Amino acid sequence: MEVAVAAFAFAPGLALGSFLNVVAARVPLRRSVVKPASACMSCGTQLAARDNVPVVSWLLLRARCRHCAARIPFRYPAVELATAALLAVCVLVFGLSFDALLAAFFCAVLVAISAVDIEHRIVPNRIVIPATAVLLPLHTIVDPTPEWALGAFGAALFLFVAVLAYPAGMGMGDVKLALFMGAMLGKTVAVGLMVGMLTALLPSLFLVARHGSKARKMKIPFAPFLALGSLAALFAGEALLDAYLGLFGA
Repeated sequence: MEVAVAAFAFAPGLALGSFLNVVAARVPLRRSVVKPASACMSCGTQLAARDNVPVVSWLLLRARCRHCAARIPFRYPAVELATAALLAVCVLVFGLSFDALLAAFFCAVLVAISAVDIEHRIVPNRIVIPATAVLLPLHTIVDPTPEWALGAFGAALFLFVAVLAYPAGMGMGDVKLALFMGAMLGKTVAVGLMVGMLTALLPSLFLVARHGSKARKMKIPFAPFLALGSLAALFAGEALLDAYLGLFGA
């Protein structure tokens, strides 16, 4: 039954992913995400309904605008598919519950922030701050415990110290993202931060191996790796944390 419901959530997930593409494209430009209607970012032509179907339109148009033939980035179907898949997993793991709704909101914000950071190398305040302002009190109301606030401010403090120690490696946007992560994950935010940092080491080591000392001046978007760690913590955080503590006999 849960699998069927999760599959049913996939279609609205694609629609949400389409909206997140609008958010990722317009928020860095300080444009409204509500109006005007979806249009080509190159020529400004408003998209017809047939050209605005998630994933399908991108495939049928062969990743080109119907009017100006400008390339439509792969980011668009990737965001739509990632959002749909994550919503389906949220329903599968948490069932039809308020926890699933919180998890879906959390995942959607992570997708939007990752898309922006990959393209613009920023974690936009206009997304992460309002999202945290919604998630932290709502999660605390649903599950009254100081864990969410402690996780939020503890994770933010941890990355803030890291920024002070190595400002070239990350920025204050990542600190605010850690605040958002902790508001959802609580104590398992430690798993999210650890997985995020470990996975971020892979491209860093690749750059060092390929470019040597010049790699120090090359920046990689850190938010997608924190998002990846957040997903690991969201869906398997307790198990991963228990396994880690078990190594020390805790």
